Amino acid sequence: MGQPKHALICDEIRRAITSGRYQEGERLPTEAELVQQYDTSRPTVARALRDLQYEGLIARRAGSGTFVRKAGSEQGHVFGLVIPGLGETEIFEPICREMARSTQEAHHALLWASTNMSAYSDMAEQALQSAQQCIARKVAGVFFAPLEFTTNGESTNERVVQALDAARVPIVLLDRDLYRHPRRSRYDRVGIDNRMAGFILTDHLLKLGCRKIGFFNRPCSAETVFGRLTGYREALERYSITPQPAWAVEGDPSNAEVVRDYLEASGVEAIVCANDITAANLMRTLDLLGVKTPQGVRIVGVDDVKYASLLRVPLTTLHQPCEHIGAAAVRALTERIANPDLPARDILFQSRLVVRESCGVRLNGVKSSRPRP
Repeated sequence: MGQPKHALICDEIRRAITSGRYQEGERLPTEAELVQQYDTSRPTVARALRDLQYEGLIARRAGSGTFVRKAGSEQGHVFGLVIPGLGETEIFEPICREMARSTQEAHHALLWASTNMSAYSDMAEQALQSAQQCIARKVAGVFFAPLEFTTNGESTNERVVQALDAARVPIVLLDRDLYRHPRRSRYDRVGIDNRMAGFILTDHLLKLGCRKIGFFNRPCSAETVFGRLTGYREALERYSITPQPAWAVEGDPSNAEVVRDYLEASGVEAIVCANDITAANLMRTLDLLGVKTPQGVRIVGVDDVKYASLLRVPLTTLHQPCEHIGAAAVRALTERIANPDLPARDILFQSRLVVRESCGVRLNGVKSSRPRP
């Protein structure tokens, strides 16, 4: 499904402004003119202009019209980033690049809160110190990626948002919520539809003829993983397959003993991995155990990181629209600042299935032989 009409109008006007077709201080066409130009409704045009205003690209003056904002004519916002271990999760790099671009276009600034890594080697301390740095710099809002893969992640996440709340700093969560479903925090979240992601991957394997399908994730994973697990189970149930307890496991994909025991106990012929790094490590361990991918076990992942297509057996995965997530996060935070009483929102994007050889489909689209049970 394509973008909503208001988003398409917003994108086109944004490009016209950033390319110089509309100059600083220039008056834009009226709402009525834009309605006619784009063959749409007035509420749709109004929403597009509102989004551009939230981004800081235009100024709307009662009785005068809508104008391209002059650089320096209004004070832009300074936003803070609290993303512990930024370099360890590849999807955050393109998300942050797009946030930096979007904030710059809107004459805002992005503060990359940094910590002394030698002094704060613990991820929890990095998160807390980054939040304090944002507070000290009096940022207008913060993008926060809650911790995962730590035993004290939930309590640390709560301490971070409590500190920001006490300083009255608005928060937009990136990728994940603070808590596991069905519990929900009161902050906006921007990311992908994880439940649908798990469903799409499992459904793809089912359509290839697989029936014993497993799910593998690392301990202390973010709540996003459990959304994917829910979608995995729903896909199996749609095919009248009851998920067996041994099929879904939480463990270290690099540990040969863990993987061997899992294969023997579950008898799975395909595995949905919580993300690409789990899939890559699992495929390497399977190689060491003499189990070929996809002939022995089919593997799929989530993220479509840079190396996914470069693995010995290229990985079937779901591509996260990181650029759209980054741009939407900036819009969400500017909207939150302008309208602090808005209900908490989940701004979720669909992921695109990228089919490669690890699922048992050759690049020419011909199915390979079904894995051995």
